[in-house]
Amino acid sequence: MKTIILKIDPNKPQKKIIKKAAEIIRKNGLAAFPTETVYGLGCSALSRTAALKVFAAKNRPPDNPLIVHLADVKDIPSIAYADQKKLELIKQLSPGPVTFLLRKRKIIPDEITAGSPKVAVRIPSHPTALALIRESGVPIAAPSANLSTKPSPTRAAHVIEDLRGKIDLILDGGRTNYGIESTIIDLTSKVPTVLRLGSFDIEELKKYFPNLKILKKTKTKVPGTQYKHYAPLTPMISVERKVLGKKVSQLSKQYKICVLCSRETGEKIKLKGIKKIILGSQKNLKEIAHNLFSCFRKLDKSGADLGIVERFEEKGAGLALMNRIQKAAQKTAQCFQRG
Repeated sequence: MKTIILKIDPNKPQKKIIKKAAEIIRKNGLAAFPTETVYGLGCSALSRTAALKVFAAKNRPPDNPLIVHLADVKDIPSIAYADQKKLELIKQLSPGPVTFLLRKRKIIPDEITAGSPKVAVRIPSHPTALALIRESGVPIAAPSANLSTKPSPTRAAHVIEDLRGKIDLILDGGRTNYGIESTIIDLTSKVPTVLRLGSFDIEELKKYFPNLKILKKTKTKVPGTQYKHYAPLTPMISVERKVLGKKVSQLSKQYKICVLCSRETGEKIKLKGIKKIILGSQKNLKEIAHNLFSCFRKLDKSGADLGIVERFEEKGAGLALMNRIQKAAQKTAQCFQRG
């Protein structure tokens, strides 16, 4: 398959380009596009045929559901059940990097939700995403536009690297704003529950949901939580800042090391032959979160045998940041523990 790649102004998307992308969506094709979180791989959320193409292109397990993107809160009742109280809450938090789990209507194929009676719904704030949804005239199902298990794409180059030749179109709108996927909240439970940490700040959410729960593990089918995810191909472990230098010194005797760390920590690592990838400043965890997935991809191109990533405070933006780091490092950490 030949993949068309078109540059688009992310803030004022050109109508001609949006129309082309929308036509592909309506014809059950696949188009990757920027959102404020990461790049999404879009298809018609009303089409079983299109959904199956998404799973095939990404090599995504069929029991890993997709998020459905809408242009306006008022469109939610057409695909999901939500009373007025829930709709008002969603309206206060949308558009933005937060996804809501609701009971689905029959119009959404089971392939979209992996057979679950619940559907994940989001109203993105990115102008290109909103323009594409409106022009398409259908809800757009869109997981991250990467191969399954690989780091989510924050630039069109990442999408091209993973999916060129497998999808119809890639809209290049530059780098995304947040760099980490949306926060997912279950609104079907008795108590509003965070099922996936993400770009929307938890402390901010608690202003709207005072009794908000956060689950580390869930049996509910939720996008991006059931499988190894976000991980570079290079084995990677996470290490506390205060012992990072010592750990690097020890492991560099056995492995070619690449350190992913803050600017401040990187300045303190003076060992020869150690490659460093700077994530950002310790003082700005949002910057580090934004750069994380891109730096995971740099790690895979570094030639290192092992990546060592600095741990950060699990507070505010650090919650989602460390969630992604721990998921990416989990398999390697288990091997080290057994060894």
